[in-house]
Amino acid sequence: MRRENASVQGIARQLGVSWKTLWRHVKPVLEKRAADESRFQGVSTLGVDEHLWHHVSTKPVEDGGRGPKELTGMVDLTRDASGRVRARLLDLVPGRSAKAYADWLQQRGQQFRDAVQIATLAPFAGYKKALDDELDDATAVLDVFHVVKLGTQAVDEVRRAQQNTLERRGRRGDPLYGIRNILRAGRENLTDRQKQRLADAFAVREEHVEVEVAWQCAQQLRDAYRHADLAEGRQLAEHALDSVPSCPIPESARLGRTLTQWRTAFLAYWTTNRSSNGGTEAVNGLIELARRVARGFTNYDNYRLRMLLVAGGLDPVTPT
Repeated sequence: MRRENASVQGIARQLGVSWKTLWRHVKPVLEKRAADESRFQGVSTLGVDEHLWHHVSTKPVEDGGRGPKELTGMVDLTRDASGRVRARLLDLVPGRSAKAYADWLQQRGQQFRDAVQIATLAPFAGYKKALDDELDDATAVLDVFHVVKLGTQAVDEVRRAQQNTLERRGRRGDPLYGIRNILRAGRENLTDRQKQRLADAFAVREEHVEVEVAWQCAQQLRDAYRHADLAEGRQLAEHALDSVPSCPIPESARLGRTLTQWRTAFLAYWTTNRSSNGGTEAVNGLIELARRVARGFTNYDNYRLRMLLVAGGLDPVTPT
């Protein structure tokens, strides 16, 4: 099940037994390993993110439902001796809130909390509150992916607003609609032809300058993250924090205010040797794949055990 990412039903079919017969033998093994607190040892970098584990009614379990759709996942992002991150899913708990995260941290004990030095997270105030309450000595780091996503989202919003100049939705042949995918890419990846297409689209109408300004603001963030030198990258990030909030484009100014509220966590990326929530996103990818293979889950306890198995949460701790 771990090595081949096979479903319980698939293995049961190969063995010629029922799903219940196979799971009756597998579940106790997984439960025993999940209850072993030693698997939480050595965690110095902790990631957190949320995901949906089902898409049906949130009717309570006692009433025959599956309970909350949202789960909070904790991931071990500790680097090994070579500096490589081997992401391990540590747990999945119901809910997406400060309480869900804080309760899990309290259950791990003081020794675990003292060992965590870096905590990465998406820009969600609930998780930040839990970190402030339970991991006040750890350095919170705002995730790169979500920051870049916010910048790209601002560009999309400005581009769609500019379609009002045509009094209709964008369609083939419209300048801004034609460059919608190019606007989402980093300029370091653009070809000369794509750069020219951007310049031509920006020059078609005077109103398109707003899209160009929003795009430049988003690219400032990408440039800061991509810079090879951490000190200079941090300077670019600080410049963005000082300039973007005063941008005349409302969508970009809102992005700047958001980053200003998260200033310390945003700049911590350059003081923690590029710590990010990337490993957590990779674990989410494994979870999504396993859920598709199984055609979905109806039981949270079984789902948690299966995902811990697939994403390495039940593996023995490897000394660093």
